[in-house]
Amino acid sequence: MAWGLENLPYGVFSRHEGETPRVGVRYGDRIVDLAGALHDEVFATGSLNAFMARGPVAWRDTRTLIQNKLRTDLPVVEPHLVPLEEVTLHLPIEVADYVDFYCSLEHASNLGRMFRPDEEPLKPNWRHLPVGYHGRAGTVVASGTPITRPSGQRGAGVFGPSVRLDIEAELGFVVGTPTALGDRAGRFEDHVFGVTLVNDWSARDIQAWEYVPLGPFLGKSFATSISPWITPLAALSEARVEGRAQDPEPLGYLRREEPWGLDLRLEVAVNGEVVSRPPYRDMYWTPDQMLAHMTVNGAALRTGDLYASGTISGTGPGERGSLIELTWNGTEPLKLPDGSTRSFLEDGDTVTITATAPGPGGTVITLGEVSGRIAPARQEHRDRS
Repeated sequence: MAWGLENLPYGVFSRHEGETPRVGVRYGDRIVDLAGALHDEVFATGSLNAFMARGPVAWRDTRTLIQNKLRTDLPVVEPHLVPLEEVTLHLPIEVADYVDFYCSLEHASNLGRMFRPDEEPLKPNWRHLPVGYHGRAGTVVASGTPITRPSGQRGAGVFGPSVRLDIEAELGFVVGTPTALGDRAGRFEDHVFGVTLVNDWSARDIQAWEYVPLGPFLGKSFATSISPWITPLAALSEARVEGRAQDPEPLGYLRREEPWGLDLRLEVAVNGEVVSRPPYRDMYWTPDQMLAHMTVNGAALRTGDLYASGTISGTGPGERGSLIELTWNGTEPLKLPDGSTRSFLEDGDTVTITATAPGPGGTVITLGEVSGRIAPARQEHRDRS
């Protein structure tokens, strides 16, 4: 079973309009309504935040309880199993803060070669720390939400809809256990509840004009899509691998204590056609290092914080996690089966990102997909130049 006992991702659903959303876990093609099955009202709150705030002991015990009930007490659970086709899925968490990193050596090197051909591809700091920036928590949306083409400045005196709309295939990490202001985070698995697929939509023309000297702003903040399913870290135990070798050796607070590389294989599809298969396992910076760096200055974690890996790209041309790389900044357009080509996204295009990981006993852990369709820029945005 693709969504069996080894997986059990968490999500938030409702069965009809007006019903308060509830927390469940996916089991096969159904959802276990946890408030009813476990008699715990923390799962009737409309988001995962209250449950995640209970911490790692509760996460482990609850997962074991769910597995045991499904394995040995299915007739009792049966009334609380809801067919997927009968529900609407919602944003699974209340996003507190959002941070986006830049952790792929290949992605960073590709963009460096593209835009700074006469310089070293990587900036001097890149191998010393996981580079990141703060995004906009309020525009993180659930998979399936239409993505309106953003408008903005594309150059001096030039305003209009982005004509270089792109994707970024990423892996997101969801924080459950908070920290106090001034404290550093502890062990990665004591704070991070699970992972989710992310598409960090990017308007490359708006970004190129605005990002110097302070980094991305409006070219990124218009929308970030995440899967409706949060895969708990416990489901990825067989996917853990040693992180990529690093040179120079990082400072002490960034040194890895445990293997938190993850052997995930993503697929990126445009209008149903797979255009890339990015491998996550070769990311230069691992999520434990991202967490350590994000809090080393005493910045507090909050339940519901989301941080993402940055674009996942591998060494091969078919392993790049963004269109700007796949088409080499638009100079090598993709050819789709219908005969059309794409350098960047057009109105009506649908992008879907999926991923799998090895599970116990040769099983496969499927992560929930993240998908979005591009809607035209709004007319009032076109008219305000």
